[in-house]
Parts: sequence; C-alpha cells; structure tokens
Amino acid sequence: MFGLFGGARREVSEGQLLAIDVETTGLSPKKDQLVSVGYVPVNGREIDLSGAGYFVLAGATVGNSATVHGVTDDIVAKEGVEPALVLDAVVEALEGRKLLAHFAQIETGFLDHLHKTVRGSGWKFREHEIADTMTMERRHMERMGTYPRGEDLRLARVRRRYGLPNYGNHNALTDAIACAEVYLALTAE
Repeated sequence: MFGLFGGARREVSEGQLLAIDVETTGLSPKKDQLVSVGYVPVNGREIDLSGAGYFVLAGATVGNSATVHGVTDDIVAKEGVEPALVLDAVVEALEGRKLLAHFAQIETGFLDHLHKTVRGSGWKFREHEIADTMTMERRHMERMGTYPRGEDLRLARVRRRYGLPNYGNHNALTDAIACAEVYLALTAE
C-alpha cells in the first residue's frame, strides 16, 4: 500500500501497525498544544514493547490540562524534548506501518500540526494508512444491534467489555499500549 507523507509516497506493510496516543492541552490542533506522544509497535498479533517510545515536548505550556494528563510545566522544563526530535522519532517508528489510534482524528490532527510547525508542510494520512479502534468498536456494536453513545466508545469502557485490565488514563504511552490491546481483542473476534 502507498500513501502520502509530506509529499512523498510511503509503503505500508500489512499487519504492521504503530499504536500512537497524544496528550494535549485541548482538542483543537490549531488552538491547543501537543504535550506528550507515546507509541508502541504491533507486529501481526504481538505488541513489541521494545520498540515503544514516549516523549514530553519541550516548550509546551501545560496550564490546567496537567490535571488530566499529569504532565506539569516542571516536567516539560526538565524532560521536554525538542519538537523536531519528537517528530523524527515518530516518523522513524511509523515507517512501513499503519497508524493505530483510538479516535485517530486527534492523533492525526496533532501530528499534522506538529509536522507543519517543524517542517513547514502538513502530514496527510490516507484512510488505508489508519486503523481506528473507536470506529472498529462502533461498527462491531452496530453489527451486534447495539447503537453506542459517546461514553460507550471511550477507551476504558471498550477495554472493560473485552475483559482487558484497567489502566490509568491519559498517559500517552499507557494509552497507546491500551489501544494496541483493544485492537488485538477486536481483530481476534
């Protein structure tokens, strides 16, 4: 499969995914800031923790959003990584893989904005380059005759339905792993 990445074509291997989660100061890539990024590779039916990555972005002004994701302005100051280095790491980790996320619109929107900020051009994902576990679960529920409401599709609630362990929410790496586990549960059915 091929897709666009910054104007260049990108080959995506079947069965190779990268579960990604972002933590932000809000929901709008144009108005809000990217605070942290976490990712973990999924190779076929296995989650590869040795390939996991987690970054706090330097320069983010966290403010009250710290109450949600736990990343404070002090953590940003001490552990923050330059946005260009974060983007390079994500691009390298995603090479040959489909992006996997729970409500991927958030991840793709903030990654596109990061790419514009760092490299001056957007990062446009084609539909076949993305696997969205929220969409997958919604479709599964509808096929079963259940029409979910928003809360029914939250990552933690989906995990409970599949008997997966309860993790703390809103850490980018933990949420990426949680998404990868949901994907494996959804595709095992």
